Amino acid sequence: MHTYEADVVAWAKEQAGLIRAGRFDLLDIEHIAEEIEDVGKSEQRELANRMALLLAHLLKWEYQPGRQTASWARTITEQRKGIKKRLAKSPGLQPVLADADWQAEIWADAVAQAASETGLADFPETCLWSMLDEVLQDGWLPAS
Repeated sequence: MHTYEADVVAWAKEQAGLIRAGRFDLLDIEHIAEEIEDVGKSEQRELANRMALLLAHLLKWEYQPGRQTASWARTITEQRKGIKKRLAKSPGLQPVLADADWQAEIWADAVAQAASETGLADFPETCLWSMLDEVLQDGWLPAS
């Protein structure tokens, strides 16, 4: 038998084979449970990364109106589409968008990214916009 620690890919194939064969008594239940939880965490990380990138570009759009580019607009559009696809594929992520702690974390990441890319340091401590009503609305851009 392959061990989880030694070769996770071989272990996963082996576990899948055991499930298909109905050999539930041989399954590594604890590690299977961890891997299932990690799938959800991975989906949340992708959503968080996309949202932080979107918010960073919206900040740059608002705080650097003279530098607005088609590239920024494309990134904003692409991230919105990616977020919407992720939410459609995994509707269980929807409640995360309304979670105040999650929003604060994502905002902090977005501010750090925007500050790094712009050299500006005077961004607000809390999100300026509604995640669902503005940030994810197609075509919406902050007033500059």
